Amino acid sequence: MRKMKALLSLLMVFTFIFLAACSGGGADTPADAPETTPETNTEASGGNDTEPAAETDTENTEEAVAEDVPDLGGRVIKLSAWWDLTPTDTDAQGKALVEQLKKTEEKYNVKFEFVNIPYEEYMEKFTASVLAGEPLADITYLEYKAVLPAIQKGQLHKISEFTTPESSINTDQRLANAGPALLGEQYGFYGGMPSNGGVGIHYNRDLFEELGLPDLQELYDKGEWTWDKMLEIAKQATKDTNNDGKMDTWGFSGWSAQVGRNLIVANGGNTVLDPAGDETKATEGLTDPRTIEAIEYLASLYNNNVVKVKSGDKTLWEETDTFKDGDIAMFHAAQWQIGDINFEIGVVPYPIGPQGNPEVTYGDTALNAYFIPKGVKDPALVYQIFEELYDVPQLEEYPSQNYLESLYSYEDDIRIIRENITGTGLVSLDEAYPEYPYYSFVADVLVENASVASAAEKYKQQAQASIDKLEAQNK
Repeated sequence: MRKMKALLSLLMVFTFIFLAACSGGGADTPADAPETTPETNTEASGGNDTEPAAETDTENTEEAVAEDVPDLGGRVIKLSAWWDLTPTDTDAQGKALVEQLKKTEEKYNVKFEFVNIPYEEYMEKFTASVLAGEPLADITYLEYKAVLPAIQKGQLHKISEFTTPESSINTDQRLANAGPALLGEQYGFYGGMPSNGGVGIHYNRDLFEELGLPDLQELYDKGEWTWDKMLEIAKQATKDTNNDGKMDTWGFSGWSAQVGRNLIVANGGNTVLDPAGDETKATEGLTDPRTIEAIEYLASLYNNNVVKVKSGDKTLWEETDTFKDGDIAMFHAAQWQIGDINFEIGVVPYPIGPQGNPEVTYGDTALNAYFIPKGVKDPALVYQIFEELYDVPQLEEYPSQNYLESLYSYEDDIRIIRENITGTGLVSLDEAYPEYPYYSFVADVLVENASVASAAEKYKQQAQASIDKLEAQNK
């Protein structure tokens, strides 16, 4: 397995060669004229005198049509997220974006402002600002689980409302990479190139080597990475190495609800099922046989005592950070969580369940994109300016290269992320429905030891009622 070089440098050389040809009479030849013509070339015509090309024709050919660029008089265009979107010049890609920002501001006489709002405050401030008719930003990042209720309440513009068929978003792959349609319409979009990301099973390479465990990427490449194999390795990794009656290493950790969602999707299901056939609305996915099978597997991890539960609460979100203790062999983690660890890691997709397929490997609850809220002045013009802001070339070898190389030390990790994880997420929207009982369902199984089938039946009606209630607001 090859370890990446610490520094990759890119040398880009731009050479511009301008060729000019002059006629025998000394007049400039129009750019679209033939190299020689009988009228202007003395050798071709055999004459001694030559008339220069008409100046008026040359002037007409070279006359540029001025672009009609609106002057927005210093308007501030705000972009918001729960992190800082401000471009930085720390690498070639960032420098290009910083330069493009300056050009765009000058062209339209605008000023970009990047609004950073804490995640826990974000949706409350977004909703209040839109209801007041003063959106917190002209273009705002939103998670799809928050977008669905916002659409139902009429708070977001459809893409068709601020673009034309000729807009770049409708003619390239940007729209295809911007997430799913909701209620039959596209609302979200991205700026620039899509990133390489996604969710998988990470593993502690140092601990795997210490315990003599098989490398997960080798198993994956050989087609041997399955639910059974994951449980088998988790059992092998859960050890009391000093015989003091306490486990010193563990097979697995993670937030159980999120792990469960990913297992459901990796088994071909989803927490909320999209309409199919003649159905006109979403349906609950708790009682789906694929969900039952996936949550039964989740329960088996806990029942075999291979999961470290640091807090003592199997359902606590904070268990998502337990892997940072360094004594966990395999763990669920997103890329943003692994930047501060002190051991080598690897990554593979979630193992595919008996009813799943490799094209869909995890449930994406955090998918986000840009949206334009209702109440924004001149949304079509705002979008046009936004599109120009991110009209920069791809200068990295691949999207997110610098970011991924800052997190992973091995080329195979990035290979698997790019080829086998990115683009394999299926949006899971149970959190979009305020009263959807997915968390209660998982708690009944893991804490109350209820059978998965009985827990699913218990919450079936509440789950469907939650879906129906939100969808009724759109009628």
